Amino acid sequence: MRVVRVTAQTDTETVAQVAELFVAYRSFYGREGDEDAARAFLTARVERGDSLVRAVLEDGRAVAFTQVYPGHSSLRLHTTWQLNDLFVAPDVRGGGAGVALVRHVLAEAADAGAHEVRLETQRTNTRARALYERLGFGLAADAGQDGEFLTYTRAPGGSDG
Repeated sequence: MRVVRVTAQTDTETVAQVAELFVAYRSFYGREGDEDAARAFLTARVERGDSLVRAVLEDGRAVAFTQVYPGHSSLRLHTTWQLNDLFVAPDVRGGGAGVALVRHVLAEAADAGAHEVRLETQRTNTRARALYERLGFGLAADAGQDGEFLTYTRAPGGSDG
């Protein structure tokens, strides 16, 4: 298992596999029916480099991916990484791909000088919530927690559980 950057220079087969994971991710959240648009959206992010896409490869197959959107605050003078998408193929869940991706994002965010990493997950997604909490994320104090999604945050780098 290895984590790789997915960029415009990445081979088209890997990009296509990550795009399929993106379609499955959206389906998990009930967003079905526009699979071609989803593939085009992810491919555009990769080609333009306006998000950070990472994938876990096992035996040449992309089995998990994450997409991060860096954001900047002029008033706070810091950068926050929004870990927007994380998906692990159902047949490899529990094998460490999700942990590897989140740890990779945290390390990269630290190297880039980001102030924090934020993410949202469905309140009912107990498996993802357990993963994030095990890796040191806590509920964000500044975000409403009464809707369908919960907001988690943590400083990048450092150690986790």
